[in-house]
Amino acid sequence: MTRLAQFTTADYAALALLFASWIAIGYAVEHPPRRRPSVSGLMARYRRDWMVQMITRQPRIFDAQTLSTLRQGTAFFASATMIAIGGCLALLGNMERFIGIARDLTLESDPEIVWEIKILVVLVFLSNAFLKFVWSHRLFGYCAVLMAAVPNDPEDPLALPRAGKAGEINITAARGFNRGLRSLYFALAAAAWMLGAAVLAGAVVLACLVLLRREFASHSRRVLMQPEDGTSHSRGGDTAAHGESRNLGS
Repeated sequence: MTRLAQFTTADYAALALLFASWIAIGYAVEHPPRRRPSVSGLMARYRRDWMVQMITRQPRIFDAQTLSTLRQGTAFFASATMIAIGGCLALLGNMERFIGIARDLTLESDPEIVWEIKILVVLVFLSNAFLKFVWSHRLFGYCAVLMAAVPNDPEDPLALPRAGKAGEINITAARGFNRGLRSLYFALAAAAWMLGAAVLAGAVVLACLVLLRREFASHSRRVLMQPEDGTSHSRGGDTAAHGESRNLGS
């Protein structure tokens, strides 16, 4: 209790905002309203379609390369997160130098336990991200096995069911990867606690705005929401042609 008394009410409020926002953003992205799907939800549909199209694609080199790229991405983030975890553990082992730098930035003379707890909060998010990336990498491996088990004959009764299973495993792997990325966003926000509770609250709000924009108001989402009947492409081509003719005329 004496150690907990080192933190102010503002610290507890900002910390509660951090974890509550982390949970709320994850729920909003994975359970969006039907009228406004998230980018993750839209991409899930394309992942299912990908596995269906794979049945008739000969050869399946493109599918294998695409899945390999996804696995490389998860492996990269897992290794990068592991390095960040090691850096935080190194800070815990050399707190005197870190506290000196932190006090120069914040002009606060908090005891060592306060700074250690702040670093531990960052470690919580980094550890969660690492576990999500590792599990996502393994699920993409399962997906590769299922893709290899899909028969080459589209008339085979096992082709479509196994492709559906591969699609669901692929979606689950992507969900874990996205959860790991969100944990990294909030780990960066938690690092702002070193500068004070007000800065932490501001960083949490900024992280939420960035995540919400990328999932619900980004250019990539507008592209995914475009109709696929060729109307949008023809309009884009007419606009480009009009711009070219205007440039030639000038």
